[in-house]
Amino acid sequence: MSATDPKERDVRRMLDGPHPAVPPDLASYAASRGTKLLRRRRRLRRVGWWLLLTAAVAFTVWAILTEPWTPPSQQIAPPLESW
Repeated sequence: MSATDPKERDVRRMLDGPHPAVPPDLASYAASRGTKLLRRRRRLRRVGWWLLLTAAVAFTVWAILTEPWTPPSQQIAPPLESW
């Protein structure tokens, strides 16, 4: 890019101009927002772990009650009825 490029001139003009004023409470606002985001993230993480633990317990109870590791009973012949 050369110094006569119109885009470069516009960017330099904007950067050399007066800078916007920063609000005086910007730091406290950013800190409170960051705290709120951290709290929300922590809450979501706790809920996620709680759901995972609940699902693991439910699966364990189901497995103990139904015993899916045992093979189903096999009937070789239909039950014998009167002839």
